[in-house]
Amino acid sequence: MPAPARDPAADLRRIAFLLERTQADTYRVRAYRGAADALDAMPPEQVQARGAAGTLTSVRGIGAKTAAVAAASLAGEVHDTLAHLERDAQEPLVALTGDAAQLQAALRGDCHTHSDFSDGGSPPLEMARAAREEVGHEWVVLTDHSPRLTVANGLSPTRLREQLELVTRINDELAPFRLLTGIEVDINPDGTLDQEPDLLAQLDVVVGSVHSELRMPAPQMTARMLRAVDNPHLDVLVHCTGRLVAGPRAPRPRSTFDAEAVVVACVDRGVALEVNARPERLDPPRDILRLAVEAGCLLSIDTDAHAPGQLSWQPYGVARAVECGAIAERVVTTWSAQKVLAWTSARQ
Repeated sequence: MPAPARDPAADLRRIAFLLERTQADTYRVRAYRGAADALDAMPPEQVQARGAAGTLTSVRGIGAKTAAVAAASLAGEVHDTLAHLERDAQEPLVALTGDAAQLQAALRGDCHTHSDFSDGGSPPLEMARAAREEVGHEWVVLTDHSPRLTVANGLSPTRLREQLELVTRINDELAPFRLLTGIEVDINPDGTLDQEPDLLAQLDVVVGSVHSELRMPAPQMTARMLRAVDNPHLDVLVHCTGRLVAGPRAPRPRSTFDAEAVVVACVDRGVALEVNARPERLDPPRDILRLAVEAGCLLSIDTDAHAPGQLSWQPYGVARAVECGAIAERVVTTWSAQKVLAWTSARQ
């Protein structure tokens, strides 16, 4: 008796997720996600018929490799590509033990993620589904870029409002999982935030970062960040030094500022400092992270994910946070969505 058919689109997306997890080239991942989208656009009986006839490659967006994966799935088999990636995925990205393993297990969400509304590679719905189904999160915040960052297709007020309507529909579909509304707002050189204040007030979580004039003299950079932290709309200060330690743009040195003054301001204002888990950032450096932990600052261990598979990168941040003395109770990404919303609402 033949094995029951598997879901070929799901298998293709799983391959994409596992490739993203290991920082594979974007073009490889797009081929698998594009093929999954092409299959989803077809009636199931047509997919079955084309699979049986060997004509899947005649469908736009499906190549020889992705057709082979789909054909195996339709036959109830696991293609070698998926089987190999699944075996590799049995090895953790970071070996966590003791307190680190406990903190990782306590994580419930992610405050910093991107979609194809700005410079991410997948739609918000696909990011949310991956967070729920692949990572096991209860919530994530969608934080696409603000207007100033044109190179990343930053969202105008109009586009952000359109995204808010979409998030409402996604939450209706994925409940009880919550996709929280948010933004990664640019901190302007004068310390103001790059979005309309009334619109920022409508968002669940606002994370802010410096993307321009990273070599600004330390006194001016300190004043810039202090003004941003004092803004009642800012909830999380993300990748605070702007450094890059890996990747094609690395090395990029950290920005210079009075870290103690910024950390104290975060504590006073109830702003969380992000522990950015992207392998090319790993920001802040350990000296600032230790300073934040010793001061009792809230932390947010985030992936800064620009693709679904990157949502699995939190262990990189967990390892650094625990190394520097962090405890789960002070990490907002271990909180429930309700507690996160109560925290950000109280700050305004």
